[in-house]
Amino acid sequence: MMFPQSRHSGSSHLPQQLKFTTSDSCDRIKDEFQLLQAQYHSLKLECDKLASEKSEMQRHYVMYYEMSYGLNIEMHKQHQQQVLGAIERAKQVTAPELNSIIRQLQAHQLSQLQALALPLTPLPVGLPPSSLPAVSAGTGLLSLSALGSQAHLSKEDKNGHDGDTHQEDDGEKSD
Repeated sequence: MMFPQSRHSGSSHLPQQLKFTTSDSCDRIKDEFQLLQAQYHSLKLECDKLASEKSEMQRHYVMYYEMSYGLNIEMHKQHQQQVLGAIERAKQVTAPELNSIIRQLQAHQLSQLQALALPLTPLPVGLPPSSLPAVSAGTGLLSLSALGSQAHLSKEDKNGHDGDTHQEDDGEKSD
């Protein structure tokens, strides 16, 4: 019956090792559990903080959105009021006033072109282009536009004066 004795002696030696190992394992598990609890607590605090920041950011977003929407509506109203005012002013402008403003603008443009001292007359027939002073593309275009403006002005002056004399004649007839 050696077998039971060896088993018994082996078993008496084995429980001490198991107790020591079990105790160490329990301590390690306990330490790891406490570490995990600390990490969990830290992560939970961080999560709560982020949730709070998220709520605050959403609140700011809603506030800014409402302000932006309100400003957009106000600007639209002001724009509409400005347009309505401009339309009312435009309705009050008479045709003679409009013609006067157009003539003033054309005269102003003509005086600006004359201030640049550009030739406003077309080339004499037979004058070779080589005898012209060198001009850049920009001044060449300006002189062409000036010629076009001058021709346009002379047509309007003729039309405008004829129309003005007719209006004056009509005005005299109504007296």
